[in-house]
Amino acid sequence: MASIFQSFPLLKKAAPRLSRQFFTCQASPAARIRPSSRIFDPALRTKPFFRYRRQTTHVPQHVTSPLGQFSHEGLKTVAKKKFFPETSDGAVAYWLLGSAASVFGIVIFGGLTRLTESGLSITEWKPVTGSRPPMNEADWTSEFEKYRASPEFKLLNSRMTLEEFKQIYWMEWTHRLWGRVIGVTFLLPTIYFVARRRVAGHVALKLAGICGLIGFQGVIGWWMVKSGLKDDLFAAGSHPRVSQYRLTAHLGAAFVVYLSMLWTGLSILKENKMLRSPSAALAQMNALKHPRMRAFRILSVLLGGLVFTTAMSGALVAGLDAGLIYNEFPWMGLGLTPPKKELLDEFYSHTPDRSDLWWRNMLENPSLVQLDHRILATTSFTAICLLFAYPRMSSNLKKAIPRDVKVALSGVLHLALIQVTLGISTLIYMVPTWLASAHQAGAIALLTGVLVLGNRLRVSPRTLRLVRQAANVGRERGPALTRAGVGKAGGSLETKVL
Repeated sequence: MASIFQSFPLLKKAAPRLSRQFFTCQASPAARIRPSSRIFDPALRTKPFFRYRRQTTHVPQHVTSPLGQFSHEGLKTVAKKKFFPETSDGAVAYWLLGSAASVFGIVIFGGLTRLTESGLSITEWKPVTGSRPPMNEADWTSEFEKYRASPEFKLLNSRMTLEEFKQIYWMEWTHRLWGRVIGVTFLLPTIYFVARRRVAGHVALKLAGICGLIGFQGVIGWWMVKSGLKDDLFAAGSHPRVSQYRLTAHLGAAFVVYLSMLWTGLSILKENKMLRSPSAALAQMNALKHPRMRAFRILSVLLGGLVFTTAMSGALVAGLDAGLIYNEFPWMGLGLTPPKKELLDEFYSHTPDRSDLWWRNMLENPSLVQLDHRILATTSFTAICLLFAYPRMSSNLKKAIPRDVKVALSGVLHLALIQVTLGISTLIYMVPTWLASAHQAGAIALLTGVLVLGNRLRVSPRTLRLVRQAANVGRERGPALTRAGVGKAGGSLETKVL
């Protein structure tokens, strides 16, 4: 010690003024700390003569640390026991949201393909080689000859020229290519994120499930198109069309893929945000545990099912071209509903005892299908208005409901108003292409709003466990950090000169 004071005269002179704690090495529990802390002697007024340096270890960006967050020791233990980390990287969430936006776009483009009568222009399904379009006149002639053999050409487009065929061919080809791009841009990043351990275990399973849904969606798409290449689904001389059941299944599968991507991405962002500030997250979760909030949460789930069912009934309307009849609202002919004989037409029954009269008319009779869609749409809009008014009629719920839930609920109401306006306008103007496409986009937007509302109302048990662990770590480390002199920001280690 004497040799040290002889080498550093300033340290020898300042030693009496330094406390015993100055010579005690205390490591900061913070994940990152500023490289230095300056100590001044008021009497000497010299430049800092001692720097505290601490070597830090790298922590992934998606892993939280300091006050109220995971410790390095806990992370190492988890890494040894499990292949996947506890939390997913934020980049995975943004990639999922981008993929959901791409699915949103292809659904709208698919609706345009159907509205322009382009969906049956390609009569073969080649998942790999089909991505290559006709490259010369001989290829175009070959594709046109295949289309000429279809019922749609014979009954509807018998005077179509090759140039007109190219227009509808490009629409369908672009739709199919877009689907292939979505599959590739989802499968390859999924493999990368899982291999690099950037996702939690439950998220990895969800990503694998979505990959399977995307592949299954392609199969359903061809299954739907194949139904329009045969004339056994429509009466002789009628407008060629695909099966309304298969069209509904195709649209419903696309909605499930979209909502799965959106829900998973939002859940990852929500979990990471809660782990960054566990104290605020616990307060928010306590607010969601209010007894009134439980009833509100159940109603929001039921609303989501109702809106989804309404959208599927809209697919039946599109498949049967039911929007081209009774183009007025709220009347349907002379009354609010067509005559009973028209709604329960025995023409649609396929059994001698007429046991299938009800359900076949509900799914195959254009008049009853449109009426069903009107009833479901009116019920959905009424339910949204009542759910919006519910917090305003209950003083306890009004105080308990979080602000972000109020914003989401207000957004759902506005989206519902827009969707009702688009639906009535589409009906009155006899289904113009651009308005019908906007109506379909409104349905997806409304489902998105309801899903966001549900996501803000729910906290998974897994997220709740992680937030509680982070809060407990924060409470345990708080007194130790105070004794060490670490500020709330956890940015530097300061020692006062006595």
